[in-house]
Amino acid sequence: MLTDDMKLSRVTISGALLTRYNANPDDIHFRIVTSDETWVYHHDPESKQESMEWKHATSPKTKKFKATISTKKGMMTIFWDSKGVIHIDYLPHGTTMNGEYYVKLLKQVRQSIKVKRRGKIRRGILLHQDNAPVQTSRVAMTAVQECGYELLPHPPYSPDLAPSDFHLFPRLKKHLRDWRFEDDDELTAAVEGWLGDQNVDFSRSGISDWQTRRNKCVELGGDYVDKIT
Repeated sequence: MLTDDMKLSRVTISGALLTRYNANPDDIHFRIVTSDETWVYHHDPESKQESMEWKHATSPKTKKFKATISTKKGMMTIFWDSKGVIHIDYLPHGTTMNGEYYVKLLKQVRQSIKVKRRGKIRRGILLHQDNAPVQTSRVAMTAVQECGYELLPHPPYSPDLAPSDFHLFPRLKKHLRDWRFEDDDELTAAVEGWLGDQNVDFSRSGISDWQTRRNKCVELGGDYVDKIT
């Protein structure tokens, strides 16, 4: 449940970013880099709804066994923009995602931008990330400045306003659903294979929909754009 203060924050931040975007949409599209992290599983079974089958009324029932989500998983952090994926990081097993690790990641991302997006650093990176303690730690904020990133504000408790959460991750996980991967290599190959199959319109639409969602958030007085469960 969003409090009145949370709604006000969502409206204020969304409105300010919309004003900036509307002043020069092409420039903002080019400069934005958005990031987020998620768990990907060696086996993420279909939901009951997803596994429903079309049958004749007299068809025998198929016996189904209860499937549980795999305990084997990996944390993936992705940085992307309107042209596609810039950098993917898989947290090594036994490693903790902390401020120091994230600092190294931010520097790696800057190098990836230099290689994959000529002119982007010169124009100025508008970095969007969530408000997790790791990303907002003192060492991470120092690295943001040292890398020359401008940090875009993100309202707390707002996955509906985070492009990875509302656009990229749901589609990726739908693709991976009910696959069984023997090891990390198989899992990462499937992730990167799917990402590589997406054309530029996929990424561009995610960034464009972000602006539409901000506008909807303002219209709703800060309420969630999607139903949040």
